Amino acid sequence: MSTPSLILLKMLKLSAPDRFVERHIGINKNDIAAMLQTVGVSSLEELIDQTVPATIRSNKALDIPDAVSEYQYLNELKATAAKNKVFKTYIGLGYHDTITPAVILRNIFENPGWYTQYTPYQAEIAQGRLEALLNFQTMVSDLTAMPMANASLLDEGTAAAEAMAMFFGIKNKRKITAPKFLVSDAVLPQTLDILKTRAIPLGIEVVIQNVKDFELSKEVYGVLLQYPAAEGSIEDYRALAEEAKAKKIYVTVAADLMSLALLTPPGEWGADAVVGNTQRFGVPMGYGGPHAAFFATHEKHKRQIPGRIIGVSIDRHGNPALRMALQTREQHIKREKATSNICTAQALLAIMSGMYAVYHGPERIKAIAERIHGFTQIVDLELSKLGYKQHNAFYFDTIKVEVENAEAIKTIAEANEINFYYPNNNSVVIALNETTNHADVQAIINVFAEAKNTTATVDFAKANELDYKIPAALTRETEYLTHPIFNTYHSESQMMRYIKSLENKDLSLTHSMISLGSCTMKLNAAAELIPVSWAEFGGLHPFIPINQAEGYKQIFDELEAWLCQCTGFTACSLQPNSGAQGEYTGLMTIRAYHEDRGDFHRNVAIIPSSAHGTNPASAVMAGMEVVVTKCDDEGNIDLDDLREKVEAHSDNLSCLMVTYPSTHGVFEVQIKEICALIHEHGGRVYMDGANMNAQVGLTSPNEIGADVCHLNLHKTFAIPHGGGGPGMGPICVNDSLKPYLPKHTLISTGGEKGISAVSAAPWGSASILLISYGYIKMLGAEGVTDATKYAILNANYIKSRLEDRYQILYTGEYGRSAHELILNLQPYKELGVTAEDVAKRLMDYGFHAPTLAFPVPGTVMIEPTESEDKAELDRFCDAMLGIHDEIDAIAKGDADADNNVLKNAPHTLAEITNDTWEYPYSRETAAFPLPYVRNHKFWATVGRVNNAHGDRNLVCSCTPIEAYM
Repeated sequence: MSTPSLILLKMLKLSAPDRFVERHIGINKNDIAAMLQTVGVSSLEELIDQTVPATIRSNKALDIPDAVSEYQYLNELKATAAKNKVFKTYIGLGYHDTITPAVILRNIFENPGWYTQYTPYQAEIAQGRLEALLNFQTMVSDLTAMPMANASLLDEGTAAAEAMAMFFGIKNKRKITAPKFLVSDAVLPQTLDILKTRAIPLGIEVVIQNVKDFELSKEVYGVLLQYPAAEGSIEDYRALAEEAKAKKIYVTVAADLMSLALLTPPGEWGADAVVGNTQRFGVPMGYGGPHAAFFATHEKHKRQIPGRIIGVSIDRHGNPALRMALQTREQHIKREKATSNICTAQALLAIMSGMYAVYHGPERIKAIAERIHGFTQIVDLELSKLGYKQHNAFYFDTIKVEVENAEAIKTIAEANEINFYYPNNNSVVIALNETTNHADVQAIINVFAEAKNTTATVDFAKANELDYKIPAALTRETEYLTHPIFNTYHSESQMMRYIKSLENKDLSLTHSMISLGSCTMKLNAAAELIPVSWAEFGGLHPFIPINQAEGYKQIFDELEAWLCQCTGFTACSLQPNSGAQGEYTGLMTIRAYHEDRGDFHRNVAIIPSSAHGTNPASAVMAGMEVVVTKCDDEGNIDLDDLREKVEAHSDNLSCLMVTYPSTHGVFEVQIKEICALIHEHGGRVYMDGANMNAQVGLTSPNEIGADVCHLNLHKTFAIPHGGGGPGMGPICVNDSLKPYLPKHTLISTGGEKGISAVSAAPWGSASILLISYGYIKMLGAEGVTDATKYAILNANYIKSRLEDRYQILYTGEYGRSAHELILNLQPYKELGVTAEDVAKRLMDYGFHAPTLAFPVPGTVMIEPTESEDKAELDRFCDAMLGIHDEIDAIAKGDADADNNVLKNAPHTLAEITNDTWEYPYSRETAAFPLPYVRNHKFWATVGRVNNAHGDRNLVCSCTPIEAYM
């Protein structure tokens, strides 16, 4: 052997033996040849050439560093994490350090059985998380004393904005000519920032002033109050609420949920809606998120409430069953008439905070609140001994201290690794939390003592003499969390078993592939998720000084650069904390671009009829008029119709919103011509990034001619769906839109002419950005490109296996699908078989249904992703072919048209083991339709849910435990 060969051999031996790409991509080298043969191509590159038009292929390799192994990544990230400084932080402003019970941390937050679930649209295999979300709604409803709560929103600031918009929509039926929304100047500053953003396109005047100066004139349709105030004071708003009610003005209250354990809840003194954040119920701060916001209101607003509502119904056997109520994804139904564009929520975080209440129960929740309040009083007392004046006569956990020089206090505090909030140079605000202990209180007092060149020893014995610093009239008297669910599982054994019992009712990626078109349920690797639990990332408040978060800054800078590489754009904002938020943010940057050029009249958004339901809703929220353009028989944008619409609205054209590849799963060959047409008439092109999993490394939004896109990090870039959230929707833009990226009122970020904030935290849900960062870093440029190629291969493999039995609706020029495909089930309607029947029968085979009835009614849209192996793809195809055999049996008259395995699906264990069996098919056919099902059976815990019954008899809080017996 020659010397060069020996050197090469040694180099090969030194290469990493465990490449992450081989863990992430499910197809191995032994299977690819057989798959390519089934598809009918000689190589993967030939398939890609037939799928992605040559006119849009990128010739430039992604400038992303080479891949690193999982071990190397986690070690490098530890060093990066060490650059973050985890101080004791008492800033408050809606974010507080908290204790996540270990039983919740390990069994939910770090458990793929919970974080890889999909949104519970298929209720029969989602009863566990539906119950957990119902617990959350009950918790919020109880503590706020409001009749109804939703299953979470994105953050407190956007929840307040949703209330402003909801009541505007209700009130504006009377056509107020100059609508005003009065906002207390004691509202959290980041909420004020978001309200300004949201109000402008709606034509609402936000008036920020002291509550004492409120004038409830006829133009005022609503008010927003903070309870307790941003700087801690507790005010009595009962008289104001009474006056507002008399004048039919809606009152929204942004409340601290923990304080409501001691304070009279807003629902008892006149609120029409209560919003806030449940972060301090056991969810780490995470430098801003993700956290579950809440929204509670009266039942009369049940049709207008934003987001999702979990309701109680019955299944086909008459047993209690949970479901999402009232068509809560209403933007997909109402489109441009929708009042909200919300698509994802914060389900995983809502489940955690709800479980926090389940685990602690009412007594311990009150004890935690009293401990926080007690320590706050001791700090107040000890500061007064040192000669400091404290401004809040009444407070819960936050005091405002008058000082001569706040900068001097800040210097001493930071030297002692403590953060306070400094609203000006003469004030220090201190907000205590659940983690505060005796040593922390002493450390706080030491800072203020040192500023006066003295020392002080805290007298904790005084705590026994303290009474509430809450007005007697606002001290809570009513009970809360009285349901047995909050009074049963208080030992760890009980809690662990309860959590596991719910997990066992839910199908997740731990059981089988979830082939949802447009939702990209790919592997959420453990190595990507592990760092989210590290204190160096979870323990940071979003408003700490930037120099305490240098590790995060490094991650943000690198991630932004890599996302720009993937999109071909030049700038990125990580602030939008959901895909729908990203849509809205992108459109608002387009709006700002036109207005900066004096084109205030450009307000028309052209949107194809096949677009995601959030697209038209987002456009309306951004103040645009929606014009819908047609699609042709192949599912592409009808270019003649588009040209006609563009020319008709040329003077007022703002933008085109286009999904690419299309929602029909095809790369449109005319996309460059489409984008050029929009630019020719002065508009910008917004590309919906939902289908980026078919683009990364092969083409890009910039390559096709777009100007801005959002990226669903919970799709293409591996953040888990978490049962319906968290999501992240950062936007990337070209140079024309870069100056308008969103700013933040408390932290420097965004473009030089940036719009005001779109999310409460400056970098959205910062802690889960780590997941996408790890995804890209461990895959590298070659790996992320391979992920795209194998996603396309897997989709076309399924297409090839099913196309002889099912009609595939749309394909490209060479008969190829992109990363997803649509099966047309409408021909079976004449047999009485619906797409829903197929979806429910798939549960008996152990699979979650593909996307149902979108974008075409009577269809299912399948997206296998790159993470699934050939054996799993084959099991899914076998299930779909088995179902087709069952349809054929109906067509031939071998199965009853009304009483068959499809109509009665899913079949529960209770049904199969019942002494009585009255179906014209066997138990085995019902429960074990194929041999593989026997080895890995997942049982739906309820029969098919009766949706209409649930809407007619709406119950959206915990029902008596006997109902489930």
